This record gives sequence, C-alpha cells and structure tokens, in this order.
Amino acid sequence: MEAHSAKITREMKIVLIACCLGVFMMPLMSTMMNLALPSLETEFGIGAKAQALVNASFLLASVTVMVPVARLSDIVGRKKIFIAGLIATLIGAVIGIFCPSFSILLISRLIMGAGSAALSVSAVAMITDVFPLERRGFGIGVQSTFVYLGIAIGPALGGFITFHFGWRTLFLFVIPIALLAFVAILNYKNERRMDTWKKMDYRGTLLYSVMITLTLFGMINLPSIWGILMIAAGLSVLLIFIMTMKKTESPVLEIGIFRHKVFTRACLAAYMNYGACYAVAFFFSLYLVNLGALTQPQAGLILLIQPLFQVCLTWFFGNLSDKVKDKRILPTAGMIMICIGISMVIFIEIELNVYFIGIILATLGIGYGMFAAPNTNAVMSSLPPRNRGEASGMIALFRQVGMSTSLAIAMCTISFIMGTTDNLSDPSTWGPFIEVIRTAFTIYLIMSIIGTFFAWFRGDKPKKSAPT
Repeated sequence: MEAHSAKITREMKIVLIACCLGVFMMPLMSTMMNLALPSLETEFGIGAKAQALVNASFLLASVTVMVPVARLSDIVGRKKIFIAGLIATLIGAVIGIFCPSFSILLISRLIMGAGSAALSVSAVAMITDVFPLERRGFGIGVQSTFVYLGIAIGPALGGFITFHFGWRTLFLFVIPIALLAFVAILNYKNERRMDTWKKMDYRGTLLYSVMITLTLFGMINLPSIWGILMIAAGLSVLLIFIMTMKKTESPVLEIGIFRHKVFTRACLAAYMNYGACYAVAFFFSLYLVNLGALTQPQAGLILLIQPLFQVCLTWFFGNLSDKVKDKRILPTAGMIMICIGISMVIFIEIELNVYFIGIILATLGIGYGMFAAPNTNAVMSSLPPRNRGEASGMIALFRQVGMSTSLAIAMCTISFIMGTTDNLSDPSTWGPFIEVIRTAFTIYLIMSIIGTFFAWFRGDKPKKSAPT
C-alpha cells in the first residue's frame, strides 16, 4: 500500500469494520444502562448517587488500564490488545446477566470498562496505521460515527428492553456484536510491525494505576474529607510518576509527547468536552423518568435526539476535516455549540417541557458532531507513527477522565445539596434535584468555555506534516 494512496483497500475495510463494531458496543451499553437506573433503584434500593456508580465504575477501570494497555499495544501489537478487549467484554457481559447483587453488577462494569480501554486505544491506532494521511479523517470519522450510533440506538433500545424484558437482558446484546468483531479482526493479516524493542514499564504502570485510582476515587467521594485526602495523595503520586517517567529508559508513557502543542491542547479540549457533556444522559434519564413521569421507552425516544444529530454529522465533519485548511475551525465551532446547549440546561424547571429538552439535545448533538472526529484527526496527525499507540491511548484517556470528572461533579453536587435524601421516587426531593442540575451545569459551562479556548488556541499547524 502506497503511503499516500487515496484508495480504500481491503485491509482498510477489514480494520474499519472490526474497529467500528468494537467501539460501537461500549456506548451502546452505557446509554442503555442509563435508562435501567430507575429499575436498579427498585431492585437494589439504591439512591441517585449509587446509581451514578454504575457508569463511574466502568470509567474508573477504563481509565486505570488505559495508558498501560496503550503501551502494551506498541509492544505486542494492536490486534492482540483488541482481541483481549473483546474477551473482557464478553466475560463482563455474562457476569452482568447473572449478577445477584449490586456489588457484583459493579464488578461486571469494572471488567467491561477494562475491555473498553483495550478496544479504544487499539482501534484508533489501527485505523491511523492503515489509513494514509489524506484519508485518515474519513476513517476516524466513520469510526466516530459508530460510537455515536451506539449512543443513538442505546436510549430507545434500552428503554424498550428494560421496560418489557428487564435490565439484565441488555447485556445479551453485547455478546453477538463482540463475536462479529472477533471474526472481523481475525482477517486482519498485515499488521504494522510493532516496537518489539520496547519493554513494559511495570514500575510506571503501578504508579500510574495508583495515581489514577486515588484521584478518581477521591473525586467520586467529594465533598467528604476522605475524598479530599485521596485526591491530595493521587496528585502526590502524579508528581512521582512524572519524575519517574523522565528517568525511565522505556517509560509506560513518554512525557515528551506533551511538548507537541497541538497534541496537548487538542487533548485538553477533548477532556473539557467530555467533562462538560457526559453527565447529560445521566441527569436527563433520571429527570425524564422521575420528574417527567415518562415511561422508559418514551424517555429513550427523547434521549435519541442528541446522538441522532451526532451520527448524521460526525462522518460529514470528519471527512470535511481532511479538506479544511485551518484545522481549528470545526472543533472550535463544535465547542461553541456545546457552550450554548449546556447553558440552556441551567434553565430547566421541575415541570417537563419536552420541546425545550429536545432543543437542548439537538444543540449538543450538533456540537459533538462538529468537534469529535476533527479534533481526533488533529491529535493523531500531529505525531509521528512511533507515538501513535501512546497518542491513541491519550485520546481515550482524556475522554474517559473527562467522563469520570463529569460523573464525579454530578455525584459531588448530589451529595452536597441532597445528602442521603437522593431517592427521586419521593416528590419532596425534586426541588433539590433541580438545584443539583443547575449547580452541576454551571460548572460544566465553565469547563466548556475553557474547552473552546483550547480548541482555538492550540498552536500553529506544524510546518512539516508528521509522517504517515
């Protein structure tokens, strides 16, 4: 395959099919689970904060293994890591189907989160490896479209299935998709040669895992004193981690990649993007079913609005990013739309206004569609091939940490304003819950404004393009 050929080869198609199926599963499972939360409250007797742990545990595991797995993919190969991710997903799904308690359900989510990390970091890296520079935006755009397709199908499908068959049935849908992805990836024969000379940095891996676990657990447990102490401990380990990486010959994370201004600021923009928007589905799922008195299928149809816009626009803007000279325009415009959508959420009332909710979700969907693929294309094209495993891991890491931050803010505001009285089946809690939403989304708005700054002021395009 010529380095700058514009033709989509058979190898590109095989990799794209496998990666699209792989990244389709996780958002599908996440969005379907959002509308299962009221059912979990009934079965396990848990409040709003505990319900947030269903997604928080998934993200915690994903973020914890993200960087080590990205490094490992450079050593043993993206394909093997992708297959490992599929296996972990299948194991987690089976446990989820038969889990006897809420704690076992969280274990299932932890395993699936680890599998998601393996799929995420290897998928983007494989697409970047096999697609030439001038078609890379197309490949990433198609993959991003499948991410949003999973998000789009999830609410309506999850609401319908949960309402008629129960939430455990949701895990069954992951199994055939994982098996199809497994068959597809086995046909990928010409994998790019890996950096077999590199060694796995076990000390760095341990420091990173401890740092992430302490920090994220601390965020989840805010505003308690234990949460504050855990964050402080996590930041202390972060400093040790950075100093250790600078001295290590073959580090788990090459700190030097953050010297690339475009790469670093585009990653920060992605973090702010997901940090500002991820909890929208969580809050709106609880709002529509509890305060709005909608059935789960009805709520699912409303939540379908945002990802439908994302699915329709992501491929288009990903393809367009290959043609637009100033690569900052599309991600920045997307962040501006997100700022508008987030600011509108602050004005929702206890009484449901379906049309206003629909406008909010449509605005956010347009913003996501304009931002995601062009920003990822900028990140992956700003670095040479030897750093793409780490770059792929960083994209997924900043995304997942952003999601974790979003949920941590949600859980913190629930604890601070509602305390232990967070059972939304009681109408007396609805007023405080609206206050939680307004407080949380004020914070999210600030994050989205900062993300807009990073999207535009991320540095000039390199004079010499990175090798393909």
